[in-house]
Amino acid sequence: MNEKKIAVYYEHPDWFRPLFAELKRREISFEKIDAAHHVYNPSENFGENIWLFFNRMSASAYLRGHANAIFYTRGLLASLEGKGVRVVNGYDAFQIETSKALQCALLDSLGIAYPPTRVINSANQAVAAAKDLQFPVVVKPNIGGRGAGIIKFDTPNDLETAVEQNLIDLGIDSTALVQEFISKKGEHINRVETLGGKFLYAIKIYPQGENFNLCPAEICQIEDQPNGISAIGEMCLTDAPKSNLKIERFEPPQAIIETVERIVKTAKIDVGGVEYLIDDRTGEPLFYDINALSNFVADAQNLIGFDPHERLVDFLEQEIERCATDIGCQSSAVG
Repeated sequence: MNEKKIAVYYEHPDWFRPLFAELKRREISFEKIDAAHHVYNPSENFGENIWLFFNRMSASAYLRGHANAIFYTRGLLASLEGKGVRVVNGYDAFQIETSKALQCALLDSLGIAYPPTRVINSANQAVAAAKDLQFPVVVKPNIGGRGAGIIKFDTPNDLETAVEQNLIDLGIDSTALVQEFISKKGEHINRVETLGGKFLYAIKIYPQGENFNLCPAEICQIEDQPNGISAIGEMCLTDAPKSNLKIERFEPPQAIIETVERIVKTAKIDVGGVEYLIDDRTGEPLFYDINALSNFVADAQNLIGFDPHERLVDFLEQEIERCATDIGCQSSAVG
């Protein structure tokens, strides 16, 4: 076993320092792979060198000038899995992570409620798409991450004006959602984290104003969008103490936990988070975001009572053991 290692494939320079620290503490051999500057040979068997490949690629990489890595990663993961490598958060999970349209399709296939949505591939279709939706609406780039590029429109006239003035950016794949903006009950959204397909913890997040960037990472710096204009209300939860942003741990109803676990199982997400809110009009839960890249909440020990990175490395060690005995190594732990 000592001759092989975990490969951690990542793009953000700071987000995964706690993971690296825990791997080092346990003396687990690992290799850092820079997703933004990489090369692979489709005929090479990565499995000869590693026990497992941990995909930590971010959908928001384009905010840091690394859009190339998003599309590149799809081919890499397909190649790895084709060679029998155990990929944590593999190809299927990454497809869901990088497509809000696919997220809606997955929720719909499971009969899980989500905000009324239309998908467009041209900004000039936004007005028509919103015609039978209730305003306010938001336009969300299909490939987002951290709330990037989400814009709220209070009236049809506001949306039409934005289209006429060419102010709507559909993102790097020219696809976006036009979605009803739902007033959240209790002024908070809910994020449920999972590991190995099972509930890990849940938090309530109380945004200040209309904040769409709800990254709860230990290190979550705000990046500007390519045009230099920040997303509406963009902030980082790691700033909660100085901005008075409120975050609470809570125990979701069992029905919510079971729904979240169904979502991540179907999406083949090994480690990830699902966000939902309670519709203030109806009192019903609406799910709206599925994340295959979970940056665990800041100050986790105090907030949720344990360090989730320790649980994560426990999971990785279990996967190493499965690969060492070659018992279903390639198959996802949540599949």
